[in-house]
Amino acid sequence: MAENLSGDFKLEALEADMRRLAEEIQRHRENPESRALSGQEIVKKSIQSIITPPPPPTPQQAQGGALPAYAASAPAETKLEIEYLVDLAFQHGLDKANTEAMKSSPFVMDAFHDTLAAKLYPELQRRGILK
Repeated sequence: MAENLSGDFKLEALEADMRRLAEEIQRHRENPESRALSGQEIVKKSIQSIITPPPPPTPQQAQGGALPAYAASAPAETKLEIEYLVDLAFQHGLDKANTEAMKSSPFVMDAFHDTLAAKLYPELQRRGILK
């Protein structure tokens, strides 16, 4: 599912979003309130700034780009929905995936943002956008 996407950042829809995301990350880095945030937290905030108003802070997420730790006990259908949304983001871009995510519960939307941030963070580091 979503794990299969970890190295494939050449899709045109996602490339355009990566440029937008890079600009948003730079804006967040310049914000004094964001200086104490980790790189992955900045990615998450940037994704949320692009596609939704910021939600309340969420629990720590699992390492390695998997679903967030708090989603481990979610029903299989919920996990599949989150993975579907991540796949959609990689294939058709952030806006389309977010449009679908907005039809879901707040839990799914937040887990989608967390999972997407975890997957994009290493690529943004590789590109030198984040340290």
